[in-house]
Amino acid sequence: MNAPIRRLSFIVAALFASLLIATTWIQFVQAKELQDRPNNRRTLLASYARERGAILVGGSPVARSVPSNDQLKWLRTYPSARLYSQVTGYYSFTYGAGGGLEGAEDSLLSGQSDKLFYRRIVDMVTGKVPSGASLELTIDPRAQKAADEALGDQRGAVVALDPSTGAILAMVSHPQYDPSPLASHDLKSVAKAWQQVNNAPGNPAVNRTINGDLYPPGSTFKLVTAAAALSSGQYTEDSEIPGPATLKLPDTTNAKLPNDDRLPCGPGGTSTLLVALQRSCNSSFGGLGMKLGADALRAQAAKFGFGDQLSVPMRVTPSTVPEQMNRPQTAQAAIGQFDVRVTPLQMAMVSAAIANKGVVMRPYLVKDVRSADLDVIEETSPEQLSQAVSPDVAARLTRMMEAVVQSGTATAAQIPGVSVAGKTGTAEHGTGLAPHAWFTAFAPADNPRIAVAVVVEDGGRAGNEAFGCKVAAPIARQVIESVVNR
Repeated sequence: MNAPIRRLSFIVAALFASLLIATTWIQFVQAKELQDRPNNRRTLLASYARERGAILVGGSPVARSVPSNDQLKWLRTYPSARLYSQVTGYYSFTYGAGGGLEGAEDSLLSGQSDKLFYRRIVDMVTGKVPSGASLELTIDPRAQKAADEALGDQRGAVVALDPSTGAILAMVSHPQYDPSPLASHDLKSVAKAWQQVNNAPGNPAVNRTINGDLYPPGSTFKLVTAAAALSSGQYTEDSEIPGPATLKLPDTTNAKLPNDDRLPCGPGGTSTLLVALQRSCNSSFGGLGMKLGADALRAQAAKFGFGDQLSVPMRVTPSTVPEQMNRPQTAQAAIGQFDVRVTPLQMAMVSAAIANKGVVMRPYLVKDVRSADLDVIEETSPEQLSQAVSPDVAARLTRMMEAVVQSGTATAAQIPGVSVAGKTGTAEHGTGLAPHAWFTAFAPADNPRIAVAVVVEDGGRAGNEAFGCKVAAPIARQVIESVVNR
């Protein structure tokens, strides 16, 4: 064999080997990944041949499949569509499953999860038509409705937790959207609906409670700073700390940190730690943050869950405290400004941990997984995430937060006959922009049943006149009332 023919033989052999390797890789190694892609039309067609599991709140479906007379045998529908839009997400033949539980738990809802393997075998033997599993959620429908109505036409988010378990009782993000048009079998109308949702002002498909552009927490972060101070052993709620009308920041020429009312926090420019939180004194907490140091703030925030990779089961964007901060930046971070960024879920976790004697519970949205006959296949067990503070520190923080509601910046959150522990926040986020209004709380303070966080973007209807006490606290109060006043 001459040299050219030999080289050609090697090339042909290499091509056949490459083809064999590529085919083997696709058919065996990548098979599951390709099958699980949400835009795999063959998989979608197969999934439409069986009933997709329902998503249930209090036993009533907020997403379910109904029989259809066209090629796609089942049509996905969304009762109370807008109220639960970011919770359910969408299920579309064109765009797949996404935006919420439809995407996060697609394998269960479609019946393809390995957790359902033995049930599929039983269905095959008995000749029963297979179907997906249903999800019963932890959502309290009254809390969800109260949060939605209280937030109204304002852009923002409300999330509520059961402090003792981490169960999510309410998850509302505004603006909302209707996932029903995306589930239509009219593909032209689906494409039009997709464009409308994605081009709508305010990104309604984004679940602001857990992801999207994170928020500066403003003065609600003072709970973390206070927790770090109390946990250091150097302070109690009665410790006297400086609180001038304006705190001059070190290592700068003219930078200052003023109190909102431009007044000292107490007589002689000092106050107790309790009064500083009660009045939300920026100068006190800015100075406290610099004394504690950036490392202490970061470490305390981490104990509350900052930086953790969580899923509920939708992925939660981690909240952050900057890795590198000088002293002026640390002062700003101690009052929830500079580059501190959070989700509303994270601030609800802070309040819930204080309510739960310092224990942070892992948040979760799915109470249990059920078969087509609604038999429980799997039930979520509450899980401790961390110990943020000691029970003693949690009790001190509770007393301080009660003072905030009783006679401090959050009197708008008072509920007759119910002790509420809370903290307001007003967060600047850009020159010339109205501040975000915040409030986080739990109640009853002596026997907590709910922890809540509220953020209203750009001050909501109050605009530049917004404060957490005026805008966000009344929303939280209505959510709390829906749970405790029964």
